[in-house]
Amino acid sequence: MIILTGASSGIGRATARELASRGHRLVLAARRAGELTALARELDPSGSRVIAVPTDVTEDASRRALIGAARAHFGRVDVLINNAGVTVERGWWWDDPDPLRVLRVNLEAPIELTRLVLPEMRARGEGHIVNIGSVAGRVPFNGMYSASKFGLRGFSQALRREVLGTGVRVSLVSPGFVRSEMTRAARLPMPGPEVIARAVVDVLDRPRREVIAPGAYRLLVFLDSVLPGVMDRLVPPVFRRRYAHRRK
Repeated sequence: MIILTGASSGIGRATARELASRGHRLVLAARRAGELTALARELDPSGSRVIAVPTDVTEDASRRALIGAARAHFGRVDVLINNAGVTVERGWWWDDPDPLRVLRVNLEAPIELTRLVLPEMRARGEGHIVNIGSVAGRVPFNGMYSASKFGLRGFSQALRREVLGTGVRVSLVSPGFVRSEMTRAARLPMPGPEVIARAVVDVLDRPRREVIAPGAYRLLVFLDSVLPGVMDRLVPPVFRRRYAHRRK
């Protein structure tokens, strides 16, 4: 059974559809109960293989209720996909009344959810944690969002080494810009979230440390590591195009 957070829209919704099409049993989690329930019914009208559990991943009680519901319905958690994510919606992060919510959703929640399922995975000697990071966790351009994704990448890579030999696998999928609610007003050409959904499902079949998708973003990561001065000139214009509508 797979738990997928942030399942009601964007990458999460596309991933849920891809997983369901391949016959996986799913527990879909997100805050928006209506959209989540409708998606679960679309994917599995019987409710036997796909269930919806409205969840606020920033609340401990809600996280525990999600894991409890998953175990009650399916018996055990085989895969946890930490996909829920947010960014500062308008303006600069330092002007936002609560910029640290980005860290709570994007970094603290994956850590805490992992902490809830890891003991049973280690005891069984199998399981898979898949964290959805971002190219912003390799090429910094947004203070809070990049901080959360840099942190998630560090957590993922360290956890993978901490559980080596236990049978538990840890993977990081790092998307570039794709069409989603988070990027709906962006002024950039972007593929749909399905490209990330396929990357997530593929990493379940062939576990890897990190997958960057679309693959073209690997060039940006390389350039930022070897020619950071060049990226200092390239990133700000792209950032302004990406976020211009949010500074109004």
